[in-house]
Formats: sequence, C-alpha cells, structure tokens
Amino acid sequence: MSAGNVQVELGERVKAVRRRTLELCAGLTAEDMMVQSCPEASPAKWHLAHTAWFFDSFVLREFLPGYRAFNADFYWLFNSYYESFARFPEKRLRSSFSRPGLEEVVRYREHVDEALGRLLEQGAEPEALRRIELGLNHEEQHQELLLTDILNAFFTNPLRPVYCEGGALYSPLSDARPGVAGMASKGRDFVEFAGGMREMGHRGEGFCFDNELPRHRVWLEPFALAGRLVTCGEFAEFMADGGYRRAELWLSAGWDTVKSRGWRAPLYWTETDGSWSVFTLRGEMPMRWLAAAPVSHVSFYEADAYARWAGHRLATEFEWEAAAEGLKTDGNLLDSGRLMPCAAPDAGECAAQQLLGDCWEWTASAYLGYPGFKALPGTLGEYNGKFMSGQMVLRGGSCVTPAAHIRASYRNFFPPETRWQFSGIRLARQD
Repeated sequence: MSAGNVQVELGERVKAVRRRTLELCAGLTAEDMMVQSCPEASPAKWHLAHTAWFFDSFVLREFLPGYRAFNADFYWLFNSYYESFARFPEKRLRSSFSRPGLEEVVRYREHVDEALGRLLEQGAEPEALRRIELGLNHEEQHQELLLTDILNAFFTNPLRPVYCEGGALYSPLSDARPGVAGMASKGRDFVEFAGGMREMGHRGEGFCFDNELPRHRVWLEPFALAGRLVTCGEFAEFMADGGYRRAELWLSAGWDTVKSRGWRAPLYWTETDGSWSVFTLRGEMPMRWLAAAPVSHVSFYEADAYARWAGHRLATEFEWEAAAEGLKTDGNLLDSGRLMPCAAPDAGECAAQQLLGDCWEWTASAYLGYPGFKALPGTLGEYNGKFMSGQMVLRGGSCVTPAAHIRASYRNFFPPETRWQFSGIRLARQD
C-alpha cells in the first residue's frame, strides 16, 4: 500500500474511532457525564477530554508545524499518569472538574480532530503515524472504560437508570433474554490442547502494544480448557454452598478482602426477598433470565476461589493464548451491540467458545514483562511497563471491547481485587 493510501486509510479510521466515542455518550446528560462513582472509574466527560489530550500531547504539538494548543492548561489537567510529561490532579478529584464545561470539551475534540486531519493531509512522518495508531487504540480502550464506568455510575444511582433500552446499540438483538438458551445451559465440556514448545506474543505487521512483545518461546504441558465461561447459574451454586463463607477456598489476601469489603455475591448482584437480580447496561434483570449467561464483574480472588471449589484451576495466560491464536474476532464484542455477556452459542462440535468477547477472563498469570521486554522510548514508555507489579493478566476482551481492538496476544491487567470490569471465569485443568 502506498504512503498516500496509508494516510487516507488511517484518516478514515481516525474519524470512525473518534465518532464512536461521541456516539457512546449520546444518551447521557451533562450531569451523567460528571459522575465518578468508584476509585477505578472516571467521569465520561473526562474520558472525552483525555482521549483528545493524547493526540494533542503526543502527536500534534510534536509533528504538526504551527500547531496552536487549544488550552495550555489542558496539558496537565487531563494528564492521567504520565509523570515525565506534566503534573496532574489526583484521580479521585476528576468528578470535581465542573470546568471546562461539556461544550468546551467537545470544542477541544473538534480542534484536535481538525488538526489531525491537516497533519494527515500534509503527509505525516512514520513516527507520527505510529503514534496516531497508538492514540486510536488508546481511545478504544477508553470506549470500553467509558461503558464500564457508566454501568457503575448508574448502579450507584438510586433510580438505577437504563443506559440502552430496546434493541441493540448497533444491530438487532437476537435474544431479549441473552442468558436463557444456548450451549451454556448444557454440561461443561473441556477441550484438550497438546503441550510442547509454543511461540507467544504478537506476530505480524499489525498494531500491538509494547507489552505484547517480544515474541518468545514457552513450554506448555498438555492442558484442557472449559468449552465456555462459568455461568451465573453455576456461580450461584458456589454461593449457595457457602463459597463466600469458606476460608479454605480463598487465597489469604482474597479472604481478607472478602471480610473487609463484605462480599457475598458478584458486583451488581442484588438480593430482594430471597431472589437475586443483576444490574446491566440494559437495566435490572432477574438472575433467572441470566442463569446461562457468563457470570461477570468478579475479581481474580473470586475466580480463583470458584475454580478451587469446582475442583479445577484458572488457565495461565500462555495456555489461553495457545487456545485462542488464529481465532476470528466475531464474538460478542461491542460491535454486536448487546452490551452484556450472553449465553454461549451451540458449537456443533467440541470447541472452546467465548474466547474473544463476552467477558475478560482472569488468568493465573501475574502481569510481568516478557523476556527481553522493552518499553516504548520516552514518556510513552509509561503506558504499560510501570504497572508490572501487583497485577494479574486478563485475556479475550468483553461485550464492550471494540472488535478492531482485540486479538489473541492482547494482555489486559488489573489488581486482583478489581470487580468493576466485565471480568469472568474460564476453568482449566492439567491433562
């Protein structure tokens, strides 16, 4: 592909990604977009501003001659955690940013979009193109986070607002009750995988983050993965069997967390008169509707405890990648418009389902650099590398991950107590 075609294609992707972020906010009020309902979350207005800040800070002011900043204060105000770039406010204070107002934030995005268009029309140099692609992937991450944060914000609102009613966000919803039918109502079959020396990490010419490199060899013993994710109905059996009251099932830090936070069910599960309901982006639903849908919003500690209760374990991230390599990204991702985990389809044959989409899958692997890992040079090296301590790896994407954003080598990571993400459970065993 010629350099000119690359710039045109990238320009179209810029428009599509930037437009989708605004579309995800279309049903929100200005007041909705100010809410920061838990320490992990950020207000929707902040997401809009920060994703413009990334291009403003790392692309336009370095590569567009004559570029004029929209507001010099925005360079520190909407900085997230880049210590070597500028100071930044405490994350917990983001909901207090009543100024700039929403209209000014939208104008900021328009200012950045117009400048990106000029840069691409003039012919951006290769490093600028690489950073624009990084910025687009960064924005896709924030699209997912935006929906995750909206779910938490609406759950904490006593009125329990519904983000998306009726049909799907982008396409017709095939099942109004996405957990009623499907393979997930059947037995849990395991799919066997051969061991041996395998290559792991990103390969090919497409985009990847620095933490997906370098590609390297890993030895795997023969293993098996459950053919689908653990369902809400199955997790309810764990709860009924005293799962949250049995210390022997939990890692020590997990048991301490259960006691200190009073956990007795996944996040967004509410018990009323002995019956459970689950809050979703489509509103409150009886748990019986979702019995065959994947359980979501559980921590690594809960995933590990459930696996131990079930007599199995969690997969390592390398076992997971070996099983997922080469799969098409046609699962229940953001593009499906369902906005919630759904029951696994009937595979028709013995195959692992739901590896890409529905829920991020906790693995048994700590988030560390691969052998020979090198962070990006300069400030952008803070993007991933500085978080390689105290985090666990998740794989596979979720129902709010853009399909263009996910791949088999993608490594997500969160602290083990994290529950606000669309995170679920797949069991593994040694063969």
